[in-house]
Amino acid sequence: MRVVSMEEQGRKNPFQERFERLRSRRWELSRTSARERVEKLKKLKRAVVERREALYQAIHADFRKPAAEVETSEMLLVLLELDHAIKHLAKWMKPRKAGTPVLLAGTRSEVRYEAKGVVLIIAPWNYPFQLTISPLIAAVAAGNCVMLKPSEKTPHTAAFIAQLIRDVFDPSEVTVVEGGAQESQALLELPFDHFFFTGGPKVGRKVMEAAAKHLAGVTLELGGKSPAVVDEHADVKAAAERIAFGKFLNGGQTCVAPDYVLVHASKEEEFLAKVRETLERFYGRTEEARKATPDFCRMVDDAQFARVNGLLERTVASGVRVVTGGVVDATSRYISPTVLADVKPEAPIMEEEIFGPVLPVLRYQQLDEAVRHIRAGTKPLAMYIFSQDKRAVDRLVSETSAGGTCVNTTVVHLTNADLPFGGIGESGVGNYHGEYGFRTFSHERAVLRQGPIAFLQTFFPPYTDKAKKMQRMATRLFE
Repeated sequence: MRVVSMEEQGRKNPFQERFERLRSRRWELSRTSARERVEKLKKLKRAVVERREALYQAIHADFRKPAAEVETSEMLLVLLELDHAIKHLAKWMKPRKAGTPVLLAGTRSEVRYEAKGVVLIIAPWNYPFQLTISPLIAAVAAGNCVMLKPSEKTPHTAAFIAQLIRDVFDPSEVTVVEGGAQESQALLELPFDHFFFTGGPKVGRKVMEAAAKHLAGVTLELGGKSPAVVDEHADVKAAAERIAFGKFLNGGQTCVAPDYVLVHASKEEEFLAKVRETLERFYGRTEEARKATPDFCRMVDDAQFARVNGLLERTVASGVRVVTGGVVDATSRYISPTVLADVKPEAPIMEEEIFGPVLPVLRYQQLDEAVRHIRAGTKPLAMYIFSQDKRAVDRLVSETSAGGTCVNTTVVHLTNADLPFGGIGESGVGNYHGEYGFRTFSHERAVLRQGPIAFLQTFFPPYTDKAKKMQRMATRLFE
């Protein structure tokens, strides 16, 4: 059934007034200096640091995320992004000189970075603070006005963000909209200059459709089934620890989490044993201890719990081996850290991105099998390779496609602000972080300046024999 827009219904968009308020400041903010923008980022940084404890409490109230994980995966990443932008923004904003071809002798060219205007950022629930504020930093650095939409699935964090933004920014520069799908739909009907969305492919397509309607820019940070490959030359102990960390961080609710492991048959049992040992060290030696630990968070809501639990139940019923875990508690939305072995590509757990604390392990005999399996799926947001064999690593990188790749570690590539972070195909469109984020929210404007000496008139009509000769000579330079 087609969704009828508010315009078709003859009703005013509830966010039209806020949008117009942002648009009224659009040109003023686009002309601000690096110093002015840096001051805003510094003010945001001070406010974030001052409210650290309140942020811990908000995210814990939403899905029992441990304060230590809030510190490293939310607070630290935002502070790194702020620090990087504050340090480098003046350089990013400088016009970049461009070369001059011989036929344009007498001209000089440059690329200038101008704000796109009024941008919309729709954030997800899994890292509700970091994935809202990090793109905001890039948008503000680029001189835009911003409308922020935090996720309704983490209401305590959304309220925290709304208050933070009110205290730091003028509402005509940055404003927050709280609410759910209805509010998001209303926002998508407004003519933003750029749409930035982090979430799943289903909603991502709707965002891209809205951007196309307004011929606006779009950045989609999505997800996918990110593989980890452990070959016969891997340091298995290190692989087990780093994969377990990346997988079970945030209760498995991480867009770049290793979704499944392809392990060489000769290393399978050693890998499974090391993962089990690692989980006992991380969260407790018994299921009771793991359920009681304060270091493991919960599924964000009943729908997320039911989806992941359903995948787990169907997969176990299909005959896979539960190496560890498999314990659930619906009342607290708890799914224990779970590792599955003897998993086949057609198992239910392989049907979609898991986005929960369940790690399927598939064995392979030859590297060709691993390459074919990865190619058969959609392009993932991340890929992880564990090997001490450079040729195997190079082959996996060159013969597959992924948004980003780590060798002998997981997830930490997104902490490097000098690297682009983004997907490809179903895992996303565009990228950000550091200067890449600044460019995402900027228009690269070509500017050419003609000097007093110009050869352009050589190409003006009327096309005399002399003019034709000169034109032919110019063409021959490039034959």
